[in-house]
Amino acid sequence: MDAVILLDKPAGITSAEAVRRIKRFVKPARVGHLGTLDPFATGLLPIMIGEATKLAPFLEGGDKEYIGTIKLGAETDTLDRDGAIIRTAEVPALTPGQLGDVASRFIGKITQTPPIFSAIKREGVPMYKLARKNIDIEAPPPREVEIKSLHLEAAGCDQIKFAVVCSPGTYVRSLARDIGAALGTAAYLDELRRTRTSGFHVADALALDAVVAALEAGDTAALKTLAPRQAVAAMPEIAVDSAAERRLRNGDSSALDMMAPVAAGYFKVISDSGALVAVARATSRVTAIIERIFNP
Repeated sequence: MDAVILLDKPAGITSAEAVRRIKRFVKPARVGHLGTLDPFATGLLPIMIGEATKLAPFLEGGDKEYIGTIKLGAETDTLDRDGAIIRTAEVPALTPGQLGDVASRFIGKITQTPPIFSAIKREGVPMYKLARKNIDIEAPPPREVEIKSLHLEAAGCDQIKFAVVCSPGTYVRSLARDIGAALGTAAYLDELRRTRTSGFHVADALALDAVVAALEAGDTAALKTLAPRQAVAAMPEIAVDSAAERRLRNGDSSALDMMAPVAAGYFKVISDSGALVAVARATSRVTAIIERIFNP
């Protein structure tokens, strides 16, 4: 199988565990995922199988969309509900106007300090592994991210519902902490659901139980898989004849000379039969470089 499956990850398991449960049924094909979700989080987790795993570099960018709940009055070491409380604070009365003002402060490019419990590496080791061993480590350096939109709504006296569209690399747990600080209290992320990533939407995703059941039954139609070409549908494309395809498969990028559909950037190359042959990068209107070749 060479395809992308849009999975709606349940709470309580890691992204790696979701991949493991699917991989049992598609050996020996390679299996991977786009964009890790924390164990408590739910939502869209694109699963790439076989040749589709080669698409990861071209799908990892793009805005992410999340909805969820922020708990006010306490901060945890992990910045989410699974962590230990490290401080508490009183929760002020919240008004729609106040929440709107705070949300507006985060719109645009902002500087954000990632959590210590993160996959960012220190000397080759993910920081969350060091933190779990109670090794004293400094917080990661601040980074610039972009919040495209943010809506905050009170949900009781100590909770806020939110919807956010943000750039890759944004830590929603850090955003929850910083929103709490802006409101004059402490906060952590209580619920998180990813609804959009890499151009895909959770409305098109399947529950993990449904994916596993379909794989067990060999019912590939029920999986609603995306072929590699479909997974990068928004990418410009050109079609080549069989002679050019053979040259490309032999690593001859000159087969694409004068054919790039864009002056710069990625585009896909399609065979006579409509299958994805390659992803290439245009370096000008007349030349391009092969980035990935996809086996038939």
